[in-house]
Amino acid sequence: MNPEKQNIVQFKSLVKRLIYLFTTIIFLVMALFVGLFFNTSITAWFQKNDSQIDSLYVDAEKKVILQNETAKFWKPVDIALIKDSTLKQEVEYGKDLIAHTAKYLGPNGSVKQITNGMNCNNCHLDAGTKPWGNNYGSVYSMYPKMRARSGQVENLYKRVNDCMERSLNGQPLKEDNREMKAMIAYIEYIGSKVPKGKEANASGIYDLEYLDRAADPVKGKALYDAKCASCHQKNGEGILAADKKEYTYPPLWGKNSYNSGAGLFRISRFAGYIKFNMPLGASYENPQLSDEESWDIAAYVENLERPSKDLSQDWPDISKKTMDHPFGPFSDSFTETQHKFGPFKPIKAEKKKNEKK
Repeated sequence: MNPEKQNIVQFKSLVKRLIYLFTTIIFLVMALFVGLFFNTSITAWFQKNDSQIDSLYVDAEKKVILQNETAKFWKPVDIALIKDSTLKQEVEYGKDLIAHTAKYLGPNGSVKQITNGMNCNNCHLDAGTKPWGNNYGSVYSMYPKMRARSGQVENLYKRVNDCMERSLNGQPLKEDNREMKAMIAYIEYIGSKVPKGKEANASGIYDLEYLDRAADPVKGKALYDAKCASCHQKNGEGILAADKKEYTYPPLWGKNSYNSGAGLFRISRFAGYIKFNMPLGASYENPQLSDEESWDIAAYVENLERPSKDLSQDWPDISKKTMDHPFGPFSDSFTETQHKFGPFKPIKAEKKKNEKK
């Protein structure tokens, strides 16, 4: 081969090697880039899934804790277990009176016309059996008992009549009245397995933590309109059932609602009540309101007009008044407004300080 041809062959070989080297470099760069990209994506994917797994684990753990907690909640004694037919009939009548009070004792009641048309069930949910629904779990076990509001030892007859006169804004029943006896029989029976002097688990109303601020009726109105008005109506009048004898959804203020002496007129009671029961379908396991929302809705509802009651005989020892009782006189220097809406922590601190003296 002559020198000229040999040079051409060597040149072509060099070009091929350069092309190969260049191609290899490009391939390696691309491989490195792709590797880095997918490594970042894979790392992110694993991190994301680890976070989801952790979240699922925490949720599962919370669910188990909640299940263990609710398993201990008070449950009413089953009426079907009653063997005495006379007692069973009386207890069943008592339950119906609690669930449909107005049908018997309301403005169009078949027995008497002595209440505002609300049912006991409107405040004591599921005929007084729902956990944290103002249930009767501890009523039989704790009565008779001393009550600071009256300054007396009260029996169940007095307790039921308090509801008749305050929550139902009506008239009392006599102790030997058939309806009174039936309601007492029902309340006593469903709580009969709770030892005397002991409180049932998840009975009554849940005690919400006090806010660091006053509850706000303005915020409460916006929340009420969004979450409550569809059932209780914008004007708070509720919705009457088709038979016009009882309410499908009770009035929360106005002439047909509970009066100023009712337990639910205290803002802490109303806030604790709606926390795990409202809006419709809410429960302890599945609340729909935050604590702050509950307080603010309560502030709005309790700030509106309702029937009044003479409370001059209540709280003979004013030092024992509850912190959110909204009417003076008080044994401290805080105003009626603060006693009604809070903030309650300063009142609590002063009350505790005075108790130590």
